[in-house]
Amino acid sequence: MATGLLRRRASAVAPPVWRLLQPRLHATEAKTESKDATMKTFSIYRWNPANPSKPELQNYEINLKECGPMVLDALIKIKNEIDPTLTFRRSCREGICGSCAMNIDGCNGLACLTKIPSGAPTMITPLPHMFVIKDLVVDMTNFYNQYKSIEPWLKRKTPPPVPGKEYPQSKEDRKKLDGMYECILCACCSTSCPSYWWNPEAYLGPAALLHAHRWIADSRDEYTKERLDAINDEFKLYRCHTIMNCTRACPKGLNPAKQIQTIKSLQLRG
Repeated sequence: MATGLLRRRASAVAPPVWRLLQPRLHATEAKTESKDATMKTFSIYRWNPANPSKPELQNYEINLKECGPMVLDALIKIKNEIDPTLTFRRSCREGICGSCAMNIDGCNGLACLTKIPSGAPTMITPLPHMFVIKDLVVDMTNFYNQYKSIEPWLKRKTPPPVPGKEYPQSKEDRKKLDGMYECILCACCSTSCPSYWWNPEAYLGPAALLHAHRWIADSRDEYTKERLDAINDEFKLYRCHTIMNCTRACPKGLNPAKQIQTIKSLQLRG
C-alpha cells in the first residue's frame, strides 16, 4: 500500500516527458530561425518639425524573410513593428497613385515599385530639393500649382457635334497621347532635374510640361496656340537643357524630355 502511494505521488510531481522536451524544441527552432534570417539595414532620413534639430539618418534593421520584396513593404514593417513615428506617404501599392515617391539609394522612384536591394544598407531620403514637412513627406504645393497653371483640362471654342455628347476622336489621334496621359504626377522627374532645383518657382519642370504637351497634342482641344503662347517663356520652358534626368527617373517609363523638345519644335514653327 505504501508503495502504491509513493508511485501516485511521484507521477503527480514528475512532469511528462513531452513537457521536458518542449523547451528544448523551442530553443532549437529559435536557433534555426536566427540562422536563416536575412538581416538588412535601412538608413532613413528623419526630421520632425516639432523638434527642429538637424536632420539625421536613423538606422533600422529588419529580417527580409519576414518582409515583402519592395521598399514600401520594409517601410511599413518598420513603422508597424519598430518605430510608429516614421512618417511617409503611401496609398495604392501598385504604382498608380504616385504617393510613395522618394529617393532610394540616390535615385528617385516609387517605394512600391522598387525592389529591396541586396547587400549594403539602403539609404532612403525625401525627394531632393523639396521642402520637407516631416521625415519622407515633402511639400508638393508648388509642384501642383505649376500643374494647375498649364490648365490641364479640355478647352473648346465650339460645342460638340452632337449636343450633350462626347467629342469624337480618331484612333490615330488618340494614339498621339500615348506616353503622356500615363503620368501619375509623382514628381520623380521634376525633382531629379537640376534646372528645376535652381529655378523651382519659374521653371515649370518636366511633369508640368509633359502635361502641357498632352493637351497641346489633343485633337479635341481648340486652344493649341494659346497654350503654346502661355509657356513660351525663357524660364517656363527654355530652362530645360535636355539633361535627360527626368526620363531616367520616371517610374512609368515615360520620356518627358522628348515631349519638351516637341514643344520647342512647335514654338519654332510658330
